[in-house]
Amino acid sequence: MGILDTLLKPGREQSDGTETFTFAALPQSLAELQALPEASLDSPYKTAALAVAALCRYAEDADAVLEMLNFLKGPEDLSEMEKQFLRDRLAGKGYKPLSFFDGATPENGYTPRTPYRITVSANPHSFPEENWATLYVTSGGADSPRPIRLRKKPSTGQWFLNELQCLSDIRVPASQDPWA
Repeated sequence: MGILDTLLKPGREQSDGTETFTFAALPQSLAELQALPEASLDSPYKTAALAVAALCRYAEDADAVLEMLNFLKGPEDLSEMEKQFLRDRLAGKGYKPLSFFDGATPENGYTPRTPYRITVSANPHSFPEENWATLYVTSGGADSPRPIRLRKKPSTGQWFLNELQCLSDIRVPASQDPWA
């Protein structure tokens, strides 16, 4: 078997670059998230987009977000360490998840345009091994794309959230920046 056969082996995900998702409204509950067509979770791009959309509700209702993320995690719920990670990264920074949607910038307080559009990207290293992916979302307050790690469950073909690596700090909204 040659290198090309190995790369194109059935079951190995191939990067097709980027996918953009549009939401008329961001999900407020697990039921609303599950009603979205992306909730089929049949691509890692869909799961990544839904994870960011779910995070946007954290400042208003952390419990609803945890319920949505548990759905996106699949067979494993969020661990206590992951819940603490979310509290640490999002406390007082409800703007952070919104920053990944089109039009959200520090200057406008990270208010995205509606409908809400988010682009999820892959790079040549996004699919390092079968059933694993690291995809990227770009924040209007960061200089480089931020990763989201996903895992495929072969028995269902669904992609589940494995790790939210996209929540490191970004530039604060201009209204909160003493140097703006």
